[in-house]
Amino acid sequence: MKSRWMGVVVGGMLFTQLAWALPPEHETRRLMLAVEKAVENKQWGEAGEYLNRLQTLDTKKPDAYAFYRGRVMYEAGHYNEAMAALEAYVTQAGEKGEHYTEALELITAVEQARKKEGDVADAAKSQGEPVAKIEPAGGNSVEELQKLYLADTPREALERHANSLLSQNAWRASNDRVLRANATPDVVYQVSAETGALQVQETRKLDDGRSEVVATRLPVYGINPLLKWDCPDSGHTCWIYDPRDGSRWLKLGGQADTTRALARTLSDLIRRLQSPS
Repeated sequence: MKSRWMGVVVGGMLFTQLAWALPPEHETRRLMLAVEKAVENKQWGEAGEYLNRLQTLDTKKPDAYAFYRGRVMYEAGHYNEAMAALEAYVTQAGEKGEHYTEALELITAVEQARKKEGDVADAAKSQGEPVAKIEPAGGNSVEELQKLYLADTPREALERHANSLLSQNAWRASNDRVLRANATPDVVYQVSAETGALQVQETRKLDDGRSEVVATRLPVYGINPLLKWDCPDSGHTCWIYDPRDGSRWLKLGGQADTTRALARTLSDLIRRLQSPS
């Protein structure tokens, strides 16, 4: 499935960077050539891996990097990221860009694909599918959350509320709306606040039944605390986007209201971490 191989692109925080001997500027050119070849052969997973390695290099990327990232994201069905990358390419390269015309055509294709997704989602909603709505007492004020969770500080209350929402809307491969109480989610997160950063622990169920745990750190300084989110695949999966680069970050179940509440809660928590006083 597309979503599996695209994890190497949109989940850069889980990618283990390979060592290289070439100076960064030459490694950048080598990887760009590898991306071009992979795209030419429609080897999208391989292209995604090379793009992810390019992203880790502290060098100026050629304009074509944004085009190829948009192309690969489009093939994976990650339309928000594809649109952002393609628009960046057109802006940077302009009419003289080698891929200018193709980029414009892809932007139109992305626009049409997103509209189609929206039409499907609207159709699902018209069928009256149940959506869980999370509204803590009194409109979700931090003071009320402190009372709800018996927390000593606003930061602690927001952290506990975020983890509650993450647990309620953990992602499962099944499309079933009714889940057993003891059913193990396929992907679940837990966050913890520390000085200057948000720690994120991801627990992912593997094909053999075991679980893999990966801990990552999101530095909060210099990022926009207003997190973006959407539910692009007809309500089965929702996403919260990484404020650093706009890539998919937290993979959640299809509860749009819960995802909205979580994005708001994490945004408030990040703002408070940015201003520790």
